[in-house]
Amino acid sequence: MQCFRNAQKVSDISLFDRAFHYGDGCFTTARIRHGKIELIHLHIARLTLACERLFLQINLVFIEETLKQLNAHHLAEGTLKILISRGEGQRGYSLPKQNADLWVFYYPQQVKTFQPDFIECGVLEQRIGISMPNLVGLKSLNRLEQVLLKQEADQKGWVEALSCDVHDSIVEGISSNCFFQINDTWITPELRYNGVHGVMRAEILARMQRYQINCEQRLVNVDEIPKIQSLFFCNALNSMRVVTQLDQRSLDSHACLRLFNHLQLNQIF
Repeated sequence: MQCFRNAQKVSDISLFDRAFHYGDGCFTTARIRHGKIELIHLHIARLTLACERLFLQINLVFIEETLKQLNAHHLAEGTLKILISRGEGQRGYSLPKQNADLWVFYYPQQVKTFQPDFIECGVLEQRIGISMPNLVGLKSLNRLEQVLLKQEADQKGWVEALSCDVHDSIVEGISSNCFFQINDTWITPELRYNGVHGVMRAEILARMQRYQINCEQRLVNVDEIPKIQSLFFCNALNSMRVVTQLDQRSLDSHACLRLFNHLQLNQIF
């Protein structure tokens, strides 16, 4: 792993950084393949929106400058975590008057063409809360809900699982968004009150619109879970994780595979 702060290689972090004290910032995780960040326009849009809502002043050019350094050393293959912190500050919640810091964590690995994965999963018992409106959809540094949900899933032997909220609505997976079929219609939760607006979710919705495949975005109550015919999870590191069994009930994986091929989800740029 290598770490860069504002395009400068570093090996430590300040004890006064607000990311550590308050989770004050946002992040995105991306695949980097053949020296290029996949879905870079969506990652930039996500970070730009988060910075606007969180009042973070940042120079996103540091991403490109860091990428040039990685490419110069033939290292640009693997995973990037791009993290924006408000930086150092004094005690208290008041915002320091300074530019934020852009951190890039590079994890080298061979990146292959996307292919569907197949998993078994279930519905988690713990519930997600309702977010402050300005935080809905953002991938802030505060991921405690996901940490607790992952702990439950690990105990049950699931790599992913459906998460619902305190209003009995299906929201997403633990680290993924979800799409499912009910009555032969594709649906993805609206994410009106919580959840993360993922880049792969946005890409899939755009391709479905391009190919005129109807997909409803609406609130989905937990009472509809028994009606789910097909289900898959997606995020920037995995375009489709097909669920073969949901709470030990077999689902139709062929509908997911047909969608994967129709949308050409093996080709993400």
